[in-house]
Amino acid sequence: MELKPGYKQTEVGVIPEDWDVKRLRDISPSQSVGLVINPSSYFEANGEVPMLVGSCISENKINAEKASRISSKNSERLSACRLKAGDLVTVRVGFPGTTAVVPTELDGCNCASMMIIRRHKSFDSYWLAQLLNSPIGRVQIENVEYGTAQKQYNISDAIDFIFPVPPPAEQSKIAEAAKNFDEYIESLEQKIEKKRRIKQAAMQELLTGKRRLPGFEGEWVVKRLGDIAALNRNNIVPALYPDKLFTHYSLPAFDAEKAELVEAGASIGSNKFTVPASAVLVSKLNPRIPRAWAPEVVPPNAVASTEWLILTPNDGIDRNYLFAVCYSPAFCEQMELAATGTTGSHQRISPSIALDIKINVTPLRDEQVAISSLLSDMDSELSILYERLQKAREIKQGMLQQLLTGKIRLR
Repeated sequence: MELKPGYKQTEVGVIPEDWDVKRLRDISPSQSVGLVINPSSYFEANGEVPMLVGSCISENKINAEKASRISSKNSERLSACRLKAGDLVTVRVGFPGTTAVVPTELDGCNCASMMIIRRHKSFDSYWLAQLLNSPIGRVQIENVEYGTAQKQYNISDAIDFIFPVPPPAEQSKIAEAAKNFDEYIESLEQKIEKKRRIKQAAMQELLTGKRRLPGFEGEWVVKRLGDIAALNRNNIVPALYPDKLFTHYSLPAFDAEKAELVEAGASIGSNKFTVPASAVLVSKLNPRIPRAWAPEVVPPNAVASTEWLILTPNDGIDRNYLFAVCYSPAFCEQMELAATGTTGSHQRISPSIALDIKINVTPLRDEQVAISSLLSDMDSELSILYERLQKAREIKQGMLQQLLTGKIRLR
């Protein structure tokens, strides 16, 4: 294939003629591992210097609030793992390759068991962080990582990672474009978090009767979940109907996108419950992770995992209100407390115990509808923000893929 004028073929692909190909060892003056022994032996209740660990690092962001603290004296003893503003920290264990730049306010902090990439005037720190977090960096980490329970990699491999390197001025322009997107993404994340907290507070008040909507009076009543909803346990074996299509509500589908799957009976390998049109699904597995699902439309061929409680509202109970109750902080807390099991990943709540959970309920159906409508509006606002956030991330990823490979130039 004929090369476009101004470009050249290299071991990292086609790049602009004025770009170089360099290994990480050639970009950064030095790379090292932070504190490799157990950092907890240095932690102090009144320590003032942050000690960053892998859980503090996300892409292009450091959450120092998650860091434990050590004393200034201990920090002086750990000069090899001390960070300077502009250095990069890269997670080695758990989520290998996740990279962030040390900001000015964290100059002098420390890190444990992460790769430290020392700042050098010949490269833009933010550009390099974007490069390491991009598919260009990720694929190289995947090629050398090892381990089953926790993936990790060695610095001896990482220093030979190879990258397309633009001139310093173009690095800075790429970094500036990425920063602008990151600031927009962060502003969306902050809006989402603020609205999420407002919604949680509203649920806590409106679904317990602590706050009443205008125009409603009268006493609320304490009822069992089983008093306001019926449990449906109608079994079906989809495999007995191999060619029939089923709408399948599974826990993995909920966790991924809250989108049901349409599958042939032959591909559904275990017994399921049928799902009535007015059903609300509540997970009985690991209640510490709240899961409640009220699909807008439930088709006649719907089935669900037996890990769901299939609930339908009793007379006088609005379906959306039942859903809101089952997703409320007070209800979820009771579900979690009542769960049994030997490990956190395999805890369940029995249907009989779940149905016995006590709930404050308004007997006024109009008030139920008003509460669920208000919470639904809040959900809609959050959904719009989530869509914007996802779109912004996709646009940024596509833009960076072009900028970091030189297909689009910023001169």
